[in-house]
Amino acid sequence: MRPPRRFPAFFSWTTPAVWLLLVIALVTTALIWLRPPPVRAGLSLWVFAQPHQSAYVPVIKQWNAEQTDPAHRAECLLIDFPALERRLLSGLLSGTPVGELVEVERAVAARTFTGPLDDIGFYDLTDRLKAEGLLDVLNPPSFAPWISRGRVFGIPHDVHPVLLVYRSDLTDAAGIDMSKIETWEEFFTALRPLMADANGDGHPDRYLMNFWPSNVVLLEGLLLQAGGGFFGPDERLVIDSEVNARVLASLATWCGGPARVALDVPDFNAAGNTLRLRGTVVAALMPDWLAGRWRIDMPELAGKLRLMPMPAWERGGMRTTTYGGTMLGIPKSTKDFEAAWRFAKRLYLDPETHVSFFRETNIIPPVKTSWNHPAFSEPNPYFGGQLVGKLYIDQAGNIPVRTSSPYNNFALDRVADALLQLIDVAERENVSDPTALLEAARAKLREAQRQTARQIERNVFFRADADRSGASTSANPTVAPAASATPPLSTAPAALPLPSAPPTP
Repeated sequence: MRPPRRFPAFFSWTTPAVWLLLVIALVTTALIWLRPPPVRAGLSLWVFAQPHQSAYVPVIKQWNAEQTDPAHRAECLLIDFPALERRLLSGLLSGTPVGELVEVERAVAARTFTGPLDDIGFYDLTDRLKAEGLLDVLNPPSFAPWISRGRVFGIPHDVHPVLLVYRSDLTDAAGIDMSKIETWEEFFTALRPLMADANGDGHPDRYLMNFWPSNVVLLEGLLLQAGGGFFGPDERLVIDSEVNARVLASLATWCGGPARVALDVPDFNAAGNTLRLRGTVVAALMPDWLAGRWRIDMPELAGKLRLMPMPAWERGGMRTTTYGGTMLGIPKSTKDFEAAWRFAKRLYLDPETHVSFFRETNIIPPVKTSWNHPAFSEPNPYFGGQLVGKLYIDQAGNIPVRTSSPYNNFALDRVADALLQLIDVAERENVSDPTALLEAARAKLREAQRQTARQIERNVFFRADADRSGASTSANPTVAPAASATPPLSTAPAALPLPSAPPTP
């Protein structure tokens, strides 16, 4: 007996319809394969931030008017951040064309540094920057995230120093003199009266700081401010340092236990902005770009805010940190490097572009000569007439040097997990003294270091590159020995790892 047919006759290999579909598929595949790729004319600049594109439009228009060769004219493409990340990384790995110039955020740039030095998809700009004297023109700490194994792969777009913003209407009403505050301990002591429970609901009427471990960039910024971090100057793992343990223990008491002073008030959404307008939090860490964003999102706060240097972890310590960052890179798939290089310099070194960009976004440039422009010393009515540009510029040279390790985010996530566990301990055991959490912090950071080192050891490509070069690398660090004494929280950052005579790549 013939078994029943499971599929319609249409799907049989003997039907003409199936053969017709196969022929169409083969023909279209051959046509696509044989069709020459479209030839792009000019320079394509990829950006992920709309304010950047808006600032570049007049520069590109003027640049194009000056070019006699159509191949040197430029266009700017705004690409959504996740899409740009995927297209860039896949293009660099496969060798397929991407933009002739690409603006890359710090975390994405670090991912391109994972493999051997020769396999990094961006042109090494070290020798060109040195020959043209640009290493001295640009703010030195701003290069750090774009350096891998002593080589520079991007031009810094920004500095992003961080100040403390606070509700001056609330502090003035309480008679608090903010100018006398130098340390975090003094800050919380002076402002704690603002947390009084006036309505009797058993909860503070407001909190003093906007902070929570879920904002890992702020967490990293506070660790760096103290002289901590995850990789030392020679790229050795230093996650379990005493500095990190002391800061982590303090942050746990900020967020948990009976002495809690911090609240999670997210940026860029209506709920967070509503809490800010109500004065639910008194202060926040504010990079230069965020000052511009608040002005647009919350005009109701005009005149009620002031900026000041961040309180230090101890007297004489660092009064700023940094948050975010973007570089301009030239991929190796770019056919005309010289044209791309000239365009990059026009885009990133033009003082008038810096001024217009600052007025729109409040972002200060890394080009030190532009800081003398009067625009950066103009009173800002949103912040009560303060010279906002000058306040940020005063801290620009003090920002901590950051690692470019592709494993920094992995380490940061492990440390954020450790902080969440410490907060749970502070809540469960009613801990308000950070010293009571120090031993637990040390243990959790040791585990975070162990996990990160294990992850790094899996990268055999980077390890082979280190063996060839004979130098330590940001993706194959060694583990630092335990310190014999407790280092101060205000440890000064090391100099940039730029060689005095860079070797030819």
